[in-house]
Order: sequence, then structure tokens, then C-alpha cells
Amino acid sequence: MSSPLMSNHSSTSVISSYQSTPEKPISLPYPKVNGSNFSIELSNTRSTVIQLLNNISTKREVEQYLKYFTSVSQQQFAIIKVGGAIISDNLPELASCLGFLYHVGLFPIILHGTGPQVNEKLESLGIEPTYIDGIRVTDPTTMSVVRKCFLEQNLKLVSALEKLGVRARPITSGVFNAEYLDKDKYNLVGQITSITKDPIEASIKAGALPILTSLAETESGQMLNVNADVAAGELARVFEPLKIVYLNEKGGIINGETKEKVSMINLDEEYDELMKQSWVKYGTKLKIKEIKELLDYLPRSSSVAIINVQDLQKELFTDSGAGTMIRRGYKLLKRNKLREFSSLDLLRNVLENDSDLANDKQSVASYLHELESAKFVTYSDEPMEALAIIRNNFKVPQLEKFICSPAAWLNNVTDNIFSALKRDFNCLQWIVYEDDPNIAWYFDKSDGSYLHDGKVLFWYGVDELNTISDLISDFVQESTTANTKTKGDNSNVVGQISHPHVSTPKPIGINNKISRVALIGARGYTGSNIVSLIDKHPFFEITHVSSRELKGEKLNGYNKADIIYENLSIEDIQELESNNEVEFWIMALPNNVSEPIVKAIEAVGNGHSKILDLSADHRFVSEDDWAYGLPELNNRNKISQSQKISNPGCYATGSQLALSPLTEFMDGIPFVFGVSGYSGAGSKPSPKNDPKILNDNIIPYALTDHIHEHEISSRIGKKIAFMPHVGQWFQGISLTVSIHLRKSSFTSNEEISELYKTFYQDEKLVHVIDDIPLVKDIKGTHGVVIGGFKLNDAKDRVVVCATLDNLLKGAATQAIQNMNLAMGYGEYDGIPDDKIIH
Repeated sequence: MSSPLMSNHSSTSVISSYQSTPEKPISLPYPKVNGSNFSIELSNTRSTVIQLLNNISTKREVEQYLKYFTSVSQQQFAIIKVGGAIISDNLPELASCLGFLYHVGLFPIILHGTGPQVNEKLESLGIEPTYIDGIRVTDPTTMSVVRKCFLEQNLKLVSALEKLGVRARPITSGVFNAEYLDKDKYNLVGQITSITKDPIEASIKAGALPILTSLAETESGQMLNVNADVAAGELARVFEPLKIVYLNEKGGIINGETKEKVSMINLDEEYDELMKQSWVKYGTKLKIKEIKELLDYLPRSSSVAIINVQDLQKELFTDSGAGTMIRRGYKLLKRNKLREFSSLDLLRNVLENDSDLANDKQSVASYLHELESAKFVTYSDEPMEALAIIRNNFKVPQLEKFICSPAAWLNNVTDNIFSALKRDFNCLQWIVYEDDPNIAWYFDKSDGSYLHDGKVLFWYGVDELNTISDLISDFVQESTTANTKTKGDNSNVVGQISHPHVSTPKPIGINNKISRVALIGARGYTGSNIVSLIDKHPFFEITHVSSRELKGEKLNGYNKADIIYENLSIEDIQELESNNEVEFWIMALPNNVSEPIVKAIEAVGNGHSKILDLSADHRFVSEDDWAYGLPELNNRNKISQSQKISNPGCYATGSQLALSPLTEFMDGIPFVFGVSGYSGAGSKPSPKNDPKILNDNIIPYALTDHIHEHEISSRIGKKIAFMPHVGQWFQGISLTVSIHLRKSSFTSNEEISELYKTFYQDEKLVHVIDDIPLVKDIKGTHGVVIGGFKLNDAKDRVVVCATLDNLLKGAATQAIQNMNLAMGYGEYDGIPDDKIIH
């Protein structure tokens, strides 16, 4: 690199990464295990382990990947296949690497082989191994050796892990069910027919790493030998993990011509050409083909990594990785005319995430109009998780926009696009803000850089000093001009910050077609309020409503049509979906009930309808699958483009909105004291919604580990403590939030109030006041009121208050808001303006 450091470009050409994970501490979900020693042990070790991880990667990378890996259930993190030679030659390194994962709360499924040990034992017995088509022929004598070696190697690995304080459970049988592959040809070799998940899930639930062999059994109990690579693939098909890791001595796939390690293979883009390469042959060709066949049926979020054991942490926790990563990816699309985009609305949605366009330095419409007559080239993947726009009207072409989602960074789509840029452009320039979280990645892609006024100019392929001098001169001049024009614009804004997920509201819709809604489970308070809102909505119409208890009764409160409650079966739902009779399904069901219905809708596979879930079932899954529907804090484009939306909890909605403007100033755990009206306890009779018991009373409940505590913590990226209570009123929530601050962050209540007003200045459903908001004022209204900012004398703690109607913005209103975004209606359509506090 040349020049001082890094820098960026003018007001119209600074590239940015949207939705980048902020540098905040992250709360990791450990399995619940009986006994306190386990929790204390993990607590004492976790900070040390994360510090060690920081030695191989940046804080941003560590936290980003930890959050990504903990976004799925524990057993869906990774399957790690360990070759027998690794246990013999690298056991301490292997145990150490697995211990790292264990101590940060990650529980991979480990499957090991024992090939070298079997060969050595057979040789000592004077038996020569026999292979047919690469498969070990396993007679009874060989089988006894295989079994003994598997048990020995399994015990070695378990013992090594336990010496490091890692709980590990040997699972040497009972997982793989099989039949003979070809008894006459291979003897005791199995073909896996099914997998019993219970032993693996029980191990993880107990807080122990599952250590598997690939021994399988027939229905009659005959033990069969199965290749460990094959067994790992079958496990992956059942658990659908984010990562399938093969540990080997080479540390990856080696290009036979260049002798260099292949760092990335995007199968959709590269497979056909790759298989024609002269160096791709024999075992390498077979391995790539097998991996493609595996990944073809797994989610696009799944990937295969082939690495050396010493590089396991680097592969998992850095953008650059260490071995060979293989993923399906997407084909890259190259365009040079706007008319070549199948959807200008999708292009517009992506451009709205550009920092300059989002900050109103130029409108998206004017930028698109400018492109109409410009000479440009764009590169993107098919879903446009990453978009690059290059202008050719410069001596050195300029990468003007590089807009990438977190998924694009995590899945290395960014590298794929940059490889295409380097292939097509001999030289290139681009500009990035100095504090961009991916700044190190940009440095790695460049030959030189120049820092000026908080921005970094990068370039590659420019060798002439005069040309470099011209680039820098133009960059400095344009940057200075831009700063002169905007200087003073923000001079009176106190503590202005940028939340990574905030996006511009969408009050104007692009769709005016009627959408048919099916409401599943509509007997509760939230269901009634959704019905009331849809009744006055200009575009939504209820066509089906399902409730077992109310079957045959008329739907009250709905006047557009006479709708009778049905008791829809799975088959009924699939028939409605197959016939395209429903545009939106609303799951108004208790927790842990909706999943079979969701799967039934998805099984039809026509992609016609969208789903909104009011329960907590999908609030903790990957947003590649379910968008989290809090528009004021999540990216609205993500919500509008998703087929499935998870509606946040009522307490979680108010708490996140009260906490988010201050997350980067927090020091310690915030405390949230919440009191809800008894409608929040549901319509089913209980002491928490009995007016007689609640008269002159307040009832605390679930004072630790409430599901909303986990929801709030996972969304803001910082652990919080939440204490819910039920009050004697019917509806409405009051939240009192105590937040410890870093010293000298703020000097007055007014400063914090101004921060909140700026943060939510464009949000119609968030109203910021100076006084303490009262719960009696928000009953029947559709937004959140935040206020009462009080800084203590030491200036290191602030108390913020918030109120919202738990049945409306905490549930039904938010559902309509999300549905509007998903269907392309105006975001606030159907939400009565006279019931919004302004």
C-alpha cells in the first residue's frame, strides 16, 4: 500500500456496505445444563477465548460470525468431519480448536474416520486391505478391526477434549441406520437409509460435544462399515448446517497448475467451467462433484470448507478464510442498460441502502435518471445481495457504488464480484469511508490508497505516478468541495449516530391490487385487532379465518363480507395455496404451533403467498429465511422482499426502540422494568389476567430469562436484563429503562432527547417527547412514545421511558405495517391517522 492510510471519495461516489454488523458485544446462547459449575466455567473462559480469536481476526469479524453462527439452532451450526490421520498426527491441535468453539457456545457435530489406523492394524495381522471402486471390502475379520479402531480413536478424541475442560459425549453407534450396499461385492459395508437424531440432540442439550463414528446398523442389529465422508454428507442432509467442514492435511483444494490453494468456489457461477479445467481430474473432480450434489439440496446459506485443522478458527471467523470454501452462490449478472434489469423496483430498493443516497445527497430517482444516459456497467448476484456500479467516463474507471448486505459479506459474494471486476478492468478506483467496518477488505483488494478527511481513495492497476497524482488531486479537491457545501448542516445536531439497520419509511405504495388474507387462529385479542384494521384497509380482504373452537360462527367486527370461521386442515391449507387463493397467511397462534402449517404452505412450492407469524417461533432464525418485522430498526427492503416475516414481541418492540439510539454509548447491562395491561397475558383465564386478583395489585413474573429478554438482547447485540409485570389495566405497556453510559458521552438531558428526536425524525409511529410518557395516553393508539430522559449527576446513567399499546404497535398495527411493506402498499395504509400520536 502507498500513502498515509485510507480515504473516500466525493459526495456522490462513496461506496458503502449496508446492514453491516456493528462492533458491539454479543450475547451467546449456551445450552441449559443442570449444575452451576458449567455456567461458571463457560463464563470464566468465554472472554479469554474471544480475546484469542481477536488475535486472528478483527473484532468486527469475530462478532459478525458469532452472531451468524448462533442465529440457528445449536445442531445446525456445523458438521466437522475429521480424518483418522488428524487424530493420530494432530490430536492436541484438533482438541484445542474444538475447545475454542465449545467455549464460545458453539456445538458442532464431530464425525471422525479411522482409515489409517485400520490399515496399520490389518498390516500387523498380515491382512492386505481390499478395495473395490474405492470402497473397503469389509469381511467379519476386517469389521472387528474397524470397530476396535473406531472405539479407540473416539475415546482418544473424547479424552483429549475432556482434559481441556470440554464436555464431550462418545456416540459410537445408534445414529446411522443402514442396509447392505452390496453384500456379495463389499460384504459388511452399509448404505445409510436413515439417521436417528436423538443421541446427537441429547448430547448438545446436555452441553456436550457429540463425537460420532460412522458405524451403522441394520434393523436386525448387524454392524456395517460406512465411509466417514459419505456419513458426513448424510448428516448434512438431515441437519442442514451452515457449515460442513472437512479437515485434511492439504488444507484445501490445490490448483494442479498454479500449485496454489483455491480459496473459493461458487458452484452456480463456476462449476461448468471448473470441471473443464485440465487440473480438475481424478479425486479432485469426484470430490467437487460430490460436494455439488450435496449442496444442491441444502439451503443456500450452507457451505463446505476443506481446511487444515490448524486453520479451523481462521476459516470460521475471518472474511479471508484459510482453506477452500465451496458454496452454491449465485450466477453473476452483468448489465450496462437500466432496461436490462428485470425489476427497477428491486434496483431502487438496493440503491436506497447506499449511504450517500440515504443521506439525501442525491435522490434515488435522480441517480437512476442520471444512469439512463451514462456509460456504466453493473455486476450483481441474482437476488442483488451485492451490487457494483462502475462508471467508465474516467481515465481510470470508478467503482461508484458497491452496496452489499451482511449475507453478501458472510457468503463471500463480495469476493466473487471483485474477482469479476479484476477480470474485466485492468485498473479501477473507488472511495470508502475511513470507519467502514470492512475497510481491511478494501485494503486487501487495492494496490494503493490515500487518506483524506475521513475518506479513503483506493486503486489497483495504476502504475504511472502522474496518473496516481491526478487521482489523488481530483479526490482531494472534490472531497473538499463537498465538505464546504455541507459544512454547518449538522453543526447543531448533538450526538448524531447511524443505526446499521435504519431505512427510510415507505409511506407511498407501488401496488393497488387487492390481496386476500387467511387468518389462522383468530380468537385472541391480537386477532380481533387485526380483523378490525383489515376491515378498514383499502387493499387487504379477509377470505378465510380458521379456529377450531369458533368453527361455524360468524367473524365479528368484519363488515366487508360475511366470513364464517372454518377449521382448516393441513390439506385444506395446501389446496388454498395450490390454487393461489391466498396472498397473505397470518399465523395468530401460540408459540410452537405454527411450524407444521408453515411447512405445508412451503411444500406447495409455488411462492405465490407470503406468511406473517405473530408467535415467537421464528424471531431467532436467520433473516435469510424470516425477516424480523420491526421496520423502524430493521431494513425495510429486507422486510418487503421476504416471503416470511416474524412479528416482534410487544415488550421487545418498545424496549428495542427505547434502547437502540444509545447502544454505541452503553457501558454495562441495561435494565428494563416493564408493566403491561392484563390483555398481554392472553384471553385464556389465568391469575395474570383476572381483574379481581389484579385489583390494587401488580404481579411480577418470569423475572429472568423471559423470551423477550433474549429477543431484545439478540436484536441489539447487547445483553439486557428484563423484568416484566402485569398491571390492573387492560391494554398498554409502560417501560422504564436504566442504561449505564460510558463516561463523558453526554452532558445534559436535552442532548439525549435531541439524539432520540434526530434518530426517529422520519418515523411516523415513534413520537419522542421531553416529558415522561403515560400509559393511559396511549391506549388505542398505533405508535410508541419515548421520553422522560433523565441523566444522573455522575453523567454515567440515563433513564428512558416508553409506552405503547401492546395489542396495536406491539402486535396488530405492526403486523399491518409489515404486510403493507411486503405487498408494496404504503407502509401506513389502513392505520388510522387520527389514532397516531404526533
